[in-house]
Amino acid sequence: MPSLTERDKEVIWHPYTQHKTMLPPIAIERGEGSLLFDENNNNYIDAISSWWVNIHGHAHPYIAEKIFEQAKKLEHVIFTGFTHEPAVQIAERLLKILPGNFSKIFYSDNGSTAVEVAIKMAMQYWRNKGQVISDKREETRDKGQDSASGISLTTYPLPLRKKILAFKNSYHGDTFGAMSVSERSVFTFPFQDYLFEVIFIETPNANNIQDLKSFIQQNGNEISCFIYEPLLQAAGGMLIYDAKLLDELLSEIKSHEIICIADEVLTGFYRTGKFFASDYLENKPDIICLSKALTGGTMALGATAATQKIFDAFSSDDKTKTFFHGHSFTANPIACAASLASLDLLEKEECKKNIERIINQQKEFCLQLPTTNDKLQTKNIRQIGSIIAFEIIDGGDGYLNNISAVITQKALQIGIYLRPLGNTVYIMPPYCITEEQLNKVHEFLLKLQL
Repeated sequence: MPSLTERDKEVIWHPYTQHKTMLPPIAIERGEGSLLFDENNNNYIDAISSWWVNIHGHAHPYIAEKIFEQAKKLEHVIFTGFTHEPAVQIAERLLKILPGNFSKIFYSDNGSTAVEVAIKMAMQYWRNKGQVISDKREETRDKGQDSASGISLTTYPLPLRKKILAFKNSYHGDTFGAMSVSERSVFTFPFQDYLFEVIFIETPNANNIQDLKSFIQQNGNEISCFIYEPLLQAAGGMLIYDAKLLDELLSEIKSHEIICIADEVLTGFYRTGKFFASDYLENKPDIICLSKALTGGTMALGATAATQKIFDAFSSDDKTKTFFHGHSFTANPIACAASLASLDLLEKEECKKNIERIINQQKEFCLQLPTTNDKLQTKNIRQIGSIIAFEIIDGGDGYLNNISAVITQKALQIGIYLRPLGNTVYIMPPYCITEEQLNKVHEFLLKLQL
């Protein structure tokens, strides 16, 4: 009988994987807390929360119970013309805690789609503000026309903002809109000729903040929206930047009525030490994107929150101003139930104490980690909340540095799962990781020899 790993090789195409050189995937049979167990009952500490999603660990009994209860009542229903309790309840709870004056939640499937929704909202916002639609077909001879519907488009003489602003080193997802607003990199290279143009600027620092503000002053009236990962650029290399200077930049951007989109898909739900990274900032976004930890990592769910101002631009007797976007599994009741359960756990004092303990343990480890020694040379040791990161000085900086696979393999041999971004090593543990388990991860890195 072939093993699960052998069967996998015959039928599966894995993400972010070069199959010609990949090592056989480990067959995971179950999870419990911070641990993953393979088919031979070997266990591995999940030190990266399985792609940054499992904030409460694996197979949490409370979340599983709530998922089971919901599955017995309503597993799914179309979300156009229908609603249900879990969707309304999670929206009500999110709107109370989100960093800003949000009024509406739009559901989707994951982080990339949450970003797609946000970008489309921002782009259509300006279109709706500056366009009148007529369905009088006799007018279409002399005006622009949607040939499929026969609807003519008449435009007010208002400036239509078309430019989009984003940070260099950003990553917002793998769908086309999300790729377009992400740094041109190895992730986007095969598709770069098909992506729409975006203005990329540096994250703010003491040396460039005045230049960035001047750029906004000169070009602000042409920019529709600005999308940013607040304080932490994750897939771009776990890059941390200054909250005060981001606030200063946002203040200038908002003064030009540019729509601000905060991509908090990773940074939400206490990852940075506060409930949301935007809680560190005085200037709040107009749109915010959530996913990953939204359901505690148990189900796929995305959410895009918008202010009343954004929503009002779509509320009209003119049906063509409708936000024509949706997903088959929008607001899936089981996913919403998982999200409610995850929020319940986040509110518990035990969870908050664990987060604080992890932050302190990580801080202590950063002080122990040498910048150079005979065993391991590191640089740029940094921390934000429960997340730490640093670079290994071995080969060039970047995602394609093969040292990532070497470190992953060495860690697996002693029961730890780490997946560096090239030569950038990071630890982003679930909040249930024990002191002993996190110490084991730290000790592995302190003793690492390459």
